[in-house]
Amino acid sequence: MTTDATHPKSAAPAVSPVAIADILAARDRLADVVITTPLRYSDRLSALSGANVYLKREDLQVVRSYKIRGAYNLMAQLSAEEKAAGVVAASAGNHAQGVAFACRAMGVYGRIYVPTTTPRQKRDRIRAHGGEYVELIATGSTYDAAAAAAQADVARTGATWVHAFDDLRTTAGQGTIAIEIIEQLGDVPDVTVLPVGGAGCFAGVHTYLRAQSPSAAIVGVEPAGAPSLARALVAGGPVDLATIDPFVDGAAVKRIGRLGYEVAAGAGAQVWSGPPSTRVDPGVTAVMEVDEGAVCTAMLDLYQNEGVIAEPAGALSIAALGRLTFAPGATVVCLLSGGNNDVSRYNEVIERSLVHKGLKHYFLVDFPQEPGALRRFLDEVLGPDDDVTLFEYVKRNNRETGEALVGIELGRAEDLGALLDRMDRSRLHCERLEPGSPAYRYLT
Repeated sequence: MTTDATHPKSAAPAVSPVAIADILAARDRLADVVITTPLRYSDRLSALSGANVYLKREDLQVVRSYKIRGAYNLMAQLSAEEKAAGVVAASAGNHAQGVAFACRAMGVYGRIYVPTTTPRQKRDRIRAHGGEYVELIATGSTYDAAAAAAQADVARTGATWVHAFDDLRTTAGQGTIAIEIIEQLGDVPDVTVLPVGGAGCFAGVHTYLRAQSPSAAIVGVEPAGAPSLARALVAGGPVDLATIDPFVDGAAVKRIGRLGYEVAAGAGAQVWSGPPSTRVDPGVTAVMEVDEGAVCTAMLDLYQNEGVIAEPAGALSIAALGRLTFAPGATVVCLLSGGNNDVSRYNEVIERSLVHKGLKHYFLVDFPQEPGALRRFLDEVLGPDDDVTLFEYVKRNNRETGEALVGIELGRAEDLGALLDRMDRSRLHCERLEPGSPAYRYLT
């Protein structure tokens, strides 16, 4: 296996805390609520990966994500007293839609807390699904901040808490995805690739698949900006991440759920890091992270090739395929978990994808304040396939020079070296802004 693998520090339960009987009961409970989403073979991804790749299209679910499974399964088991007290939930957007749908269907009033970064599209859908039964409250910049506010509400009002992932009823509902995959495929897939946020879905699906076949391989995928499960496995238990990148909003969680951690650690999950070319062996449980730029590239590829509108978390499993290798003829299922994407975010999606592919670069350039300076830059520095996509003076308080922020899109990633050489030979002072640096984040 060509990867760096890290194992949990401490022993964990050998038996999953999620019961197979509860997943089967959830399937019956949800029969008239959720749809059996398609399992579709992907010619493009199969050709790219060398495996037989199928997409489990939970983006086509009634609320455009699998989250309705867990939310409805939990609320359907509440007592009359718990329902009368009303429900409270916290969510980055998709669980909220599931809760809102259940509130309206069951006639239960609820308050739903979401981060202020939740895309408008998701907020609008929450209101549409919940109608008069749901009050939407935006607070904090992360899921964890919204969850803290929601739990304070529960303590203050006595309302019933509907957890997005760390509840056995939620996890059992998400586990019903595995039942459908096996029924549709006719067998347990060799490899199943799952997105990981709080890891409720990971826990439920992993438990059911592994119970049906000990040789089933399961790979959980986290965004690089919020690898909460990987950090927990290394630390020997759930820990709080100091900071997270909220871009993959459906999976940006600071602290992994206890249930998801126990399932992963109990299975001896490996933490995969390092370069590409990681072979997925039978029976392995692993967790890996992918760069947000790779997620954006996967989103754009899905849209341009398959016409699929995936949200960032929905494309996590597909983004991971480029870093995995499989046995010849292996059957691989990727969970396309959600399609609640705000079209206003596509400029950022395109930007992150270009940066990830090495096509977009930013520079600070000192231009002499004289006629023809910009023309010389275009003629002497830019290559024939390069394009200036941004030009903005940062300051012009010197009569001799003016510093400008210049964004350049290359025709090919390998053209960067030649561009840098031409910059070194020019009379202009050019400073490249490295992605992730304070100046890069501030100026872009």
